Amino acid sequence: MCKSKISLSIALLALSLNVSASSWNEIRKQRISQLLPKAMASANVDAWISICRENNNDPLAEHIGCENAGAPAAVIFYRSKSKFNSIVFSPVGEATALKEMELHDKVVPVPRGSSAVAMAAELLNSLDLKTIAINSSVNNAQADGLSYSQYLTLSELLGATKANALVSSEELVYQWLSIKLPTEISIMAEAARITAQWQEEAYRQVIPGKTTDAELAAFLKSKMKQLGVTDAWAPDQNPNVNSGSDRGHSHATDKVIMPGDIIQIDFGIKVEDRWVTDIQRFAYVLKPDELEPPDNIAHYWNSAKAGSRAAFAAMKPGARGVDVDEAQRKVMESQGSLPVMWSTGHPVGYVAHDTGPNLGGSRGATVRPASKRKLQSGMVFAFDGFYSWTLPSGGVKTISVEEMVEITEDGAKFLTSPQEELILIRSKKYE
Repeated sequence: MCKSKISLSIALLALSLNVSASSWNEIRKQRISQLLPKAMASANVDAWISICRENNNDPLAEHIGCENAGAPAAVIFYRSKSKFNSIVFSPVGEATALKEMELHDKVVPVPRGSSAVAMAAELLNSLDLKTIAINSSVNNAQADGLSYSQYLTLSELLGATKANALVSSEELVYQWLSIKLPTEISIMAEAARITAQWQEEAYRQVIPGKTTDAELAAFLKSKMKQLGVTDAWAPDQNPNVNSGSDRGHSHATDKVIMPGDIIQIDFGIKVEDRWVTDIQRFAYVLKPDELEPPDNIAHYWNSAKAGSRAAFAAMKPGARGVDVDEAQRKVMESQGSLPVMWSTGHPVGYVAHDTGPNLGGSRGATVRPASKRKLQSGMVFAFDGFYSWTLPSGGVKTISVEEMVEITEDGAKFLTSPQEELILIRSKKYE
């Protein structure tokens, strides 16, 4: 077996061991017991109710243990003076399995013909609660799982007084989902390493003048199938392989890769149907008379990397997302880059654009509410260093050095080794 295949086998084995040793049920137990009480306190929420159902379920169902609800189920977390409590009103058909998972303090079976929501409302009405969070949010889709009909039913069952205590769970969900446990970060780090390794392997498949962007994408899809992982975002746009001018978030085309091209691969995988990666790697196709990139290409690459490292240095607990964006854009502008529409970075974890501070908002970039949020230890980000320029054809090309980091008490830490140099692909004369 060749060295590259041995290396890949070791990597796959390491990932398998990491994930199998880390049951999602055990992880979410820890997330509920360790992180959720702090999140509720930070959000000033006394209780949180989520209503789950079959087929069109709440986005957070798998985080709170009601992913298997047939008839409607209701999950309540609430704070009392003495302890943090969790109780599920579960359809009787799912209650036994839910009890065995030992995820909640109490599981109440709901007989057929009875209403879990009515039973939950009765409990809430019996408690002294000033705020009851519900999953309704304008800004965060992960906190927006309550349907309008469910809201009307719950409000009616609570009555006017208690219904006035209902608030959005947006802040609670933000505080909870934005932080990842060390075990989760370890899984994501191994996944990030494989994501980057596969991209490097893909570039070794390129034959200038013959290989297409779509063929590189197909190569990476085959790697995903081999390991049994899925796409980190829309399958038709993952991976995005682009050797031409910018196309934004898009699918790979049948464009033939040619000498002089800069190739972008934007790629992410989802492991255990749970945690995702988002990494970009760049290559330059040497022309037949070149042994190294020309000065302008070297400048573009080095400038983008410098922007990435400036953002990296700015990422530490207490820094705001907008401050990280500003650090990166200062480098962009000083090096002569065209402006870009994209934020410097975003949280990544359960989805590619996860809950947490947006690394954007400075110098005319799109301002999002989360840009003013502060980074905290335990957060994970994908972030770019940009350099954009006009191609001779009139189109625009952007290098976006995208890496993944975790935030520690001491600052940012790369999840996998960052790309330091452009990957060089030789053309026929020097093969």
